[in-house]
Amino acid sequence: MNKYLKNLNEEIRKYLQILSPEFPEWLLEYIYTPEMMRLDGIGMSCGTLYTKVYNDRYFYSSLTHSVAVALIIWNFTHNKKQTISGLFHDIATPTFKHCIDFMNGDSEHQESTEERTEQIIRNSKEIMNLLNRDNIKVEEISDYHIYPIADNDTPRLSADRFEYTLSGGLYQKRVFELKNMEEYYNNIIILKNEDGIDELAFKDVKLCENFIHDISKLWPRWIEDEDRLCMQFIADIVKSMNIKGYITVDDLYKFSEHEIIQLIKNCDDSYIKNSFEKFQNATRDSVYKSDLPNNEIYCTSVKGKKRYINPYKYIGFNFDFKPYEKEL
Repeated sequence: MNKYLKNLNEEIRKYLQILSPEFPEWLLEYIYTPEMMRLDGIGMSCGTLYTKVYNDRYFYSSLTHSVAVALIIWNFTHNKKQTISGLFHDIATPTFKHCIDFMNGDSEHQESTEERTEQIIRNSKEIMNLLNRDNIKVEEISDYHIYPIADNDTPRLSADRFEYTLSGGLYQKRVFELKNMEEYYNNIIILKNEDGIDELAFKDVKLCENFIHDISKLWPRWIEDEDRLCMQFIADIVKSMNIKGYITVDDLYKFSEHEIIQLIKNCDDSYIKNSFEKFQNATRDSVYKSDLPNNEIYCTSVKGKKRYINPYKYIGFNFDFKPYEKEL
């Protein structure tokens, strides 16, 4: 029953324990549905793990991200509906994650694939049985945007934004250790922001400043030219595979990244195969920047989504708020 959790590496298990010292056992049945377990084969690195341009410390799945988001919400709210909504927020994530948003022309907002969320939930016999048993309506958990602790607008601090920042600072670009993360996490409370909406906030000003100092080292990783280049390349490879009939769009919601990669490597189109092999062997030294396009090599120009956090800090005892300002 707990095979997925037991197979996590030791650091991630300790990380999840920080997020929720007591794991909500009732959540396991929702985690172990086929639609959620599919996410274990999709990485949070959006395909950049499969090239030597980057060197992530280990694979971090969209399933683990979703579980971690749910644990953050549960830790601060103990609300089942909000927690389930957080768990399901990426249930419609396709293979290679936001690369498919790039393929859809949505590189700046990266929300084009979310439209399948409610459909996937309603089409799942296992999930619908659990929701009916727990007297929860689909409308109450299919859109996590309705819960500000789960999600809110950039640069506010929400469970989703908090989680991919914390985990990214472990597996992607090491910016802190678990002990630092635990200190930050245990300093968080829920208070009303300037719009009267619940938001995660820091109690201690110094810890808030230290947190910003640490994670500001991570933000450039998500918007740099190399990252956008890799994501657009994968988007173009997948689009070419789709146009030539080697895969369908629905396949991106069925197969893991490794399975799609095998389809790429085994397809009859040598140009696609060889191009992907070059991508896998590419290093940071082989990525160049130019003011002019070069038609002789793979060359692209694409905008990305800006990801950053400007958290609130609690001031005094009158529940007044002031955002921690820092030039970004």
